[in-house]
Amino acid sequence: MPEITILEMGGNLVVPLQLELHDKAARNLQDDILRKIEDSSASGMIIDISALNIVDSFLGRLLGDTARMARLMGVETVLVGMRKEIVMTLLQLGFTIRDMHTALNVEDGLELLEELKLEMYLPTDEEIE
Repeated sequence: MPEITILEMGGNLVVPLQLELHDKAARNLQDDILRKIEDSSASGMIIDISALNIVDSFLGRLLGDTARMARLMGVETVLVGMRKEIVMTLLQLGFTIRDMHTALNVEDGLELLEELKLEMYLPTDEEIE
């Protein structure tokens, strides 16, 4: 099985999924992502599914679980590259996105992560008073 490269870009991890993943490969990817989070100082992660033709219920659930695990480790996740066919399939499967943000493409996802980082560090009105 070809290994999926997890890139580090400006304090973020970028995970480009370029090939369809069978269940074992998807679990291995989840382990690789969590290990990379442990070994890096990343505060954000982009998962790019634009090259995938199919996201089945297993992969959808695994991506959601991975985002929840990443958030517990202090990393916000943005899922990018969802085409209309994948969106329709996920909705038909009853998939809901929690603990994960979405953006159209990698560039928009990186911008969203920067906005989220700013929100984390900006004081609230209550903190100012």
